Order: sequence, then C-alpha cells, then structure tokens
Amino acid sequence: MRLLHTMLRVGNMQRSIDFYTQVLGMQLLRTTERPAQKYDLAFLGYGSNPEHAELELTFNYGVERYEHGNAFGHIAIGVTDVAATCAALRDKASRLGGAISREAGPVQGGTTVIAFITDPDGYKIELIQRGT
Repeated sequence: MRLLHTMLRVGNMQRSIDFYTQVLGMQLLRTTERPAQKYDLAFLGYGSNPEHAELELTFNYGVERYEHGNAFGHIAIGVTDVAATCAALRDKASRLGGAISREAGPVQGGTTVIAFITDPDGYKIELIQRGT
C-alpha cells in the first residue's frame, strides 16, 4: 500500500493553487472540471504518483468557506532549514492569504525544529527540518 493523495476542500481554487505553487513550490500536476457535478479538482505536488504523494484540492461550486472541526491536524513538508524557509515564505504567504502561524523552534518536549504556515483556507502545514 501507498499514500496517494490528501484532499482539502477550498473556497477559491485559483487562490489555493497560487498559494501551493508560489509559496510552497509545488507543481500543478493536473486539473479536472466537473460542471455537471458542480466541482473542480486540482492535483499538486513535488512530483506525481506513484513516486510522490499528491495534494488534491476540491472546489465545490457555491461554497466559499468550510468549518474544519477539530479532527484534522495538518499536512507536513520536510525542509532543509525551517527558520530560513519561514523567512523566505513570510511575505509571499501574506500576499496570497496565508501566514506563518508558528515560528521556527523545537517541538515541545523534543529537539526537532518545526514551524507552521497556514494556507488561505486556514489549513495548517507543518514545516519539519530534515537537513540536507
């Protein structure tokens, strides 16, 4: 078995595509429009299946906002240097509706350096320092 993709519902497809491509450096891999069913899909990632897991963005026509509830936590991305990544992404994220929501620092009770960035729909993305 393999993890293929994670799906997030978004309120504005282009805004979300811009955030994930321009801020987090993902590639737009493919899109699907389903007007008869009233939804569109966009698949993004750092590579495509089966070598890489993908992020599926789903836009349901007429829905601009979702309640996240308290079950979903975050997605995680490995980076070489969390503090430098936050510095590089801060202004881009802000211009596209996101924000650094937790600055770089060690995880509570540990030494792994992490930070969080929030996308325009309020989803959290954990940045985890992985070294070179």
